[in-house]
Amino acid sequence: MSRDGAGPRLAVYTREGCALCEEMIEALGAKLEGRGLRVAIIDVDADAATRARFGLMVPVLTLDGNPVCNGRLDPDVLDDLF
Repeated sequence: MSRDGAGPRLAVYTREGCALCEEMIEALGAKLEGRGLRVAIIDVDADAATRARFGLMVPVLTLDGNPVCNGRLDPDVLDDLF
């Protein structure tokens, strides 16, 4: 999942040992395969501000910093976005 240049910035906020996080990352990879998009994987516990914003919602998928879905990947949301 990589893309050069400008475009939508996707990120998944996760935490270590989170099975739902791993599930979302895997589902997202399958859904975005061949679309040339890069997804940043960010540890929600890496800093206090991120933990305060997303800590109770992980996993959280964001697009350009705005939450798109959390808990489980919503494929319909992705279809609407891309």
